[in-house]
Parts: sequence; C-alpha cells; structure tokens
Amino acid sequence: MPAWDAMFTTSTPVLELILRGTVTFLALIVALRVVGQRESGGLGLTDLLVVVLVADAASAGLRGGADSITDSFVLVATILFWSVALDALAYRWPRFARLAKARPKALIRDGELDHRVMRREFMTLEEVLSQLRLHGITDPAVVSRAYVEPNGMISVIRRDQAEPDTPVVPPTA
Repeated sequence: MPAWDAMFTTSTPVLELILRGTVTFLALIVALRVVGQRESGGLGLTDLLVVVLVADAASAGLRGGADSITDSFVLVATILFWSVALDALAYRWPRFARLAKARPKALIRDGELDHRVMRREFMTLEEVLSQLRLHGITDPAVVSRAYVEPNGMISVIRRDQAEPDTPVVPPTA
C-alpha cells in the first residue's frame, strides 16, 4: 500500500502547483496575443517548431523543474523574440526571406505532374490525386498550376479559371 500513497500524494504543495499553472498560462496567453497570429490557413513548420519549443520551455515552470518561473519565461520570451525577429528580417529583406522562408513548389504545370517535386516531398500519385479530388478535380490535365504550399497544403489553379478582363461587380439587391 505505500506505493499507492506515494502515487496519489503531491510532492509539491497544491497552492504552488495552482500558482505555477495560473502564472504560466496567463503569461503565455499575453505573450501569444502580443505576437499575434501570422497564418490563419494552416500551421507552418516554423510555427510548429515555435509551439513545441515554447511548450517545452514553459513545461519546466509548470512542473517546478526550473529554478524559477522567471527562468522559464526568459526562455519563452527569447524563443518568441527570435520568431518575430526572423519574420521581420524576412519581410524587410527579400533575399533573406528566400533563405529563411519556404516557398511554394510547383507540383503540376499545365496538366503535367512534376515527379521530381513529388519525390522531394515524398508524395505518391495517389496522394496527389486525393488532394486534387478535395478541390473537385478528377483529372490533372485540367490543372494549370498546383503548388505544395509552405504549410503543406496544396493550392490548385484550374485551366478554365481565366483572369477576368473586367472587375466582378456584386449584384445589387
């Protein structure tokens, strides 16, 4: 029975656990609100990396494994600073953006699959066709361009989607 007692008793005072959880949660909410949301359509690789690193840094403060909560938040602030700084540098200097940011890769050009891109992205023909079906397309020949976007999603431009010569005016009611 002593093992059961050790399993269900806290090794850290409950009030300390509540305080650590409250401070960590509120500070992360404030920090993430200040940083803002950069992509609404999907989660990019860089964003995923930042989330994992922030979670790892904050977890020490939540568990009490860090020397102090301040230690954890200095690390979290550093990670968020560099995330924003790299985005700012990429925005300011396009040459840097070409190095630091992923770019879309043309998967289909004028109905022809680019097998080199498929190999590099580890995409099978079945996966490409599945993605096309999600866009309502059953034949790659009707695709003008399809891109693997930096967030992993596939964007498709059909051949029959010509650019309009005049702006589209919504109907009046």
